[in-house]
Amino acid sequence: MRGLLVELTRLRWRRAVLLLLVAVVVLPALLFATTAWNTRPMSDTEIDSLLSERHAQREVARCERRPEQYVDYSGEAVEPEGCREMIAGWYGGRQTLRPAQELDGTVLAASTLVLALVLLLGTTFVGHDWNTGSMSNQLLFEPRRGQVWATKAVAVTLTCLLLATAVLSAYWWGVTTLASARDVAVADGVVGDGYEQALRTGVLAGATALGGYALTMLFRSTVATVGVLFGLAVASGALLGIVGQTTQRWTPPLNVMAVMQGQVTYYDESAIAPECRFGTAGPADDCDPERTLTAGDGGLYLGSALLLACGASVVSFRRRDVP
Repeated sequence: MRGLLVELTRLRWRRAVLLLLVAVVVLPALLFATTAWNTRPMSDTEIDSLLSERHAQREVARCERRPEQYVDYSGEAVEPEGCREMIAGWYGGRQTLRPAQELDGTVLAASTLVLALVLLLGTTFVGHDWNTGSMSNQLLFEPRRGQVWATKAVAVTLTCLLLATAVLSAYWWGVTTLASARDVAVADGVVGDGYEQALRTGVLAGATALGGYALTMLFRSTVATVGVLFGLAVASGALLGIVGQTTQRWTPPLNVMAVMQGQVTYYDESAIAPECRFGTAGPADDCDPERTLTAGDGGLYLGSALLLACGASVVSFRRRDVP
């Protein structure tokens, strides 16, 4: 516990780490403010300006006369008094804040941004020790290398997990509160889905920071870790472009999306029967190339890669000389 408190203090006093911690809070807040501004309700003057064209006025009259033929973003029939604002949105007006769509939009964007920042935080935290040579000084006070590795790992993982969960939960709370203040209906279950997504992403953020930390302890350089991760991202994209959709299941971005969103769908034409490609398939053949990747499957894939990276990092740290 004493070593953990020391590592938390060390993490708090690193300037680069502090900047990244501030960015984890500030950047999603700016994204939320932008979303709130871009979806603000239109004034009557703005609606009148957008509906000044003859075709728009006819559409509004048709909607008010037969509102059952029009549906809003939730798929329900629009009320006659909501026709003007809905038609104005068709003609270039601002869209209404839609919490269900925000989960796959700005909430997902904020989550991706947080994951990138905590990855840099994990690498920067321990990369400073290797760049300055302070790692050897730390081992003079605590020679048990396994305990040193674990203490640092717990400090950075716990910090990123709690911070990411709190930030993303606050972001989703802001979205739902703003929707309620604007009298925007939220479908049943959507609020819970948002907090579940924030929790899954928070756990993933802790794992991401741990992965960045483990790779930096292995390569002993922040630049090397960032370079390797960038190379893997480019290689996976290039392999997907060369081989096709058959490798999509095993690409890290798809599995990350599955964990964050709960599940994702992708296309794998190699899984369908050959008869489907030639038009000779029977009723019993499955010709649907759409497949579903669950959060559990994505977590198993990413967890295996994380376990491999941590194992190699611990072995390397315990056996290699420390300059």
